[in-house]
Amino acid sequence: MVSRLTDSSDVTTWRPWIGLVFISVAVALIIVDSTIVNVAIPSIVDDLAISSTQVQWVQESYTLVFAALLLVFGTLADRFGRRRLLLVGVTVFALSSVLAATAGSGELLIGARVLQGVGGAMILPTTLSVINATFRGRERGIAFAVWGSTIGGMAAVGPLLGGFLTTAFSWRWAFGINVPLGIVIVIGLLVFVAESRAEETRRIDVTGAVLAVVTTGSLVFGLIEGRTYGWWISADPPAWWGLGVSPIPLAFLVTVLAGAAFVVRGIRRQRAGRSTLIAFSLFGIPSFRNGNLAAMIVSLGEFGIILSLPLWLQSVLGYSALQTGFVLLALAVGSFVASGAAGATTGRFSPVAVVRVGLAAEIVGVAGIGLVVSSTTPWYAVVPCLLVYGFGVGLATAQLTGVVLMDVPVEQSGQGSGTQSTARQVGSALGIAVLGTILFTSVGGILDARLAGAVPAAERTAIVASVVDSSGTSIPAITDAAVRAAAEEAFSDGTRFAAFAAAGFLVLGLLATLRLGGRREPDGEGPVSS
Repeated sequence: MVSRLTDSSDVTTWRPWIGLVFISVAVALIIVDSTIVNVAIPSIVDDLAISSTQVQWVQESYTLVFAALLLVFGTLADRFGRRRLLLVGVTVFALSSVLAATAGSGELLIGARVLQGVGGAMILPTTLSVINATFRGRERGIAFAVWGSTIGGMAAVGPLLGGFLTTAFSWRWAFGINVPLGIVIVIGLLVFVAESRAEETRRIDVTGAVLAVVTTGSLVFGLIEGRTYGWWISADPPAWWGLGVSPIPLAFLVTVLAGAAFVVRGIRRQRAGRSTLIAFSLFGIPSFRNGNLAAMIVSLGEFGIILSLPLWLQSVLGYSALQTGFVLLALAVGSFVASGAAGATTGRFSPVAVVRVGLAAEIVGVAGIGLVVSSTTPWYAVVPCLLVYGFGVGLATAQLTGVVLMDVPVEQSGQGSGTQSTARQVGSALGIAVLGTILFTSVGGILDARLAGAVPAAERTAIVASVVDSSGTSIPAITDAAVRAAAEEAFSDGTRFAAFAAAGFLVLGLLATLRLGGRREPDGEGPVSS
């Protein structure tokens, strides 16, 4: 079951499974942190008096740095040791959480989130490569099912935990909770997870690493900030820019140029037998190439609904942060149910078939949310949709990861997992940007139309700007009952449109899986050669 472990070859059969628990908790740490902020933002705004622009950066700086560094750390893990880099990542994440919990200004909090992104980028691809190097055959499928269900479940547990800590204590504990968890993870990794690394170590391609960071960083920046700065003409350009046009086109131009240089240079270095950041030869493996394409498209819609639902539940239905977390807990329940189902189907059905069933469930769940959302929707109308959606996330996420890495040689598992994680994160960034644009553009347009003729133009503009810029959190403070009702209906409509858009992306992801093969992973000891 365990192979190529550098610190010991005499490892009992139960030890890797205990190690998987701590690996899953490490994944949970970064997934919870990426979602916990959603329900804590109103309290952060009240405490630190941060602007709407700073609110965006508190939420997005983590994603930006996280996506930009995934490829780099995936490769470093293969060279210097997967467990070692995982330990460093957890340590960096825990220490930066201390900075976030004690931040006295928006600038310090944003800086701490950037450091959390660095730690998170070390953790995610390394956990994948450790699992890929440790487990084989049916055990690998079960391990990936646990890993994927952890991601799906923690995406919902994050708002619940954040709601509880924010309501009972302070938003600062939403970050402070990472410290004791980090200590437990470090101890568990040292005791139960053996070190592994690539058998052949090569020099790090520093220039390739810089090009990768510039490519992914500029792409994610453009996708996330396009709605803020404008896609071409900027009505409100950033102070550091100094031009009347938006900086977004330049960001995308940098993406294209740096990305082209990265690919061309990498292929040339590989042909010359020199080291590269990613193994471009992996894209010759059909399961890896097509699986990454499907994973990117699926990620466009997979977690987008988590962006809008907490805002809608609190701003329109008037739920507290803790109540919002309880509603979203249904997603976690569905995901963990899927974990058992995925383990039972391993070896009986092809991973691709399980992925397709999971995506179909996600589509049904998200579309169902779009159908039931309104300004008077009760919580029990949303929960069944979230259960179905969570079940689909639990099935699809883990098995799609297994499909992508199924034929990747163990010595390249760090590069392979870093590539697929980057594909997911880039897809998620695009989904957040597009779904966020749909949500807030719809809310602004609908609210403006509903207030036209009933409210003077200047006052109407101020109301619309307040609702949109505050992400709906200003709605409960509107004193005019008719205006507040219009704002609640507009935000509900925007949430509905975002849900339908997310379902559309998932349909495209389901269609993309048609390019994947349907064979089962054998129960052998090594990866299947293509």
